[in-house]
Amino acid sequence: MITVDCDFPGGNILVDRIDGDTIRVHQDVRDTEGDWFYWYFRVRGAAGREITVRFTGSDVIGVHGPAASLDGGWTWRWLGADAVQDQTFAYTVPPDADEVRFSFGLPYLQRNLEAFLARHESSPHLDVGVLCTTKGGREAEVLRLGNLDGEPEHRILLTARHHCCEMIASYAQEGILEFVLTDPQIGAWFREHVEFLVIPFMDKDGVENGDQGKNRRPYDHNRDYNGDTPEGSIYATVRALRERIPSWHGGKLHIALDMHCPWIRGEHNEDIYFPGKPDPEMWARTKHFGGLLQETIRGPLPFDPKNNLPFGEGWNTAENTGDHTSCSLWTATIPGIRLAATVEIPYANASGQEVTAESARAFGHDLARAFHVYLKEGE
Repeated sequence: MITVDCDFPGGNILVDRIDGDTIRVHQDVRDTEGDWFYWYFRVRGAAGREITVRFTGSDVIGVHGPAASLDGGWTWRWLGADAVQDQTFAYTVPPDADEVRFSFGLPYLQRNLEAFLARHESSPHLDVGVLCTTKGGREAEVLRLGNLDGEPEHRILLTARHHCCEMIASYAQEGILEFVLTDPQIGAWFREHVEFLVIPFMDKDGVENGDQGKNRRPYDHNRDYNGDTPEGSIYATVRALRERIPSWHGGKLHIALDMHCPWIRGEHNEDIYFPGKPDPEMWARTKHFGGLLQETIRGPLPFDPKNNLPFGEGWNTAENTGDHTSCSLWTATIPGIRLAATVEIPYANASGQEVTAESARAFGHDLARAFHVYLKEGE
């Protein structure tokens, strides 16, 4: 008998019914205001059978179809657009598969972070601490890497998963960290001259619970940097970050990058881009950094500054944030900051190139190279 569930970290699905080999489901939006598209579930008892999955709500299958995993969610492959018709996809389960997992993207969870940290646990340039304990009782990690013993010339802040479903941002962030810890040349420069502070999961509970995260009621983590003091923030991670930065930055926080993923498909959402800021000077710096990034790209995911989204265009308006302050708007106010930016990395398709765990990590390497050029320019 076929069974469908999401009873594991990051899982999200609501089952309407199962008729033979046809499974009808829709995503659980929980406390999301409006609709969103995150889902992740497993099917058991279907070995050797062709199953059909029909989504009964909104259109939540991306441009490369669903992602499938046969090893419990550790590795993924896109099934491709040919497997999809409207809001339905078909899949023949291998005869020896006890289970198959499906997701709209490539999940990155606590266990993925732990696997990365285990690979680098002997590095003297990595320190793993606890930012805070979340409302759900989880420890939200804070990582320090690079120059940890002396006084660095520069500091960089990296944040991800303010919207917990935006998992490709984590793969790219991991790529930055990997480059800093292992690259023999530019990475070695970072390890001597730069201290990184990294928050892998700003919405740690949402990541593990399998929430959408975007537009969470009453407002999401990236709308929680309100007021002049940390007490204005309702989420523990945001409050703890705001408490930590003033005693850490020392006037040397020169880059702050908040990493996101855009909408599931369509114009701008299938390109890597930087949204513009209302401050013309910070927007000019962001565009300059984008030009450096374009010049340093070596990985398979392309970046073209023409895809950036200026303030006032598309979704990037004052109305989008309303009376709330985002992370990058907050970091732009920190004394000494040179670049406070947000980057949007697509879930599946980046200017015609397939997004995978490997290609997203490679884009992280490219971001690190661009950081190096940008910081060296200012010396």
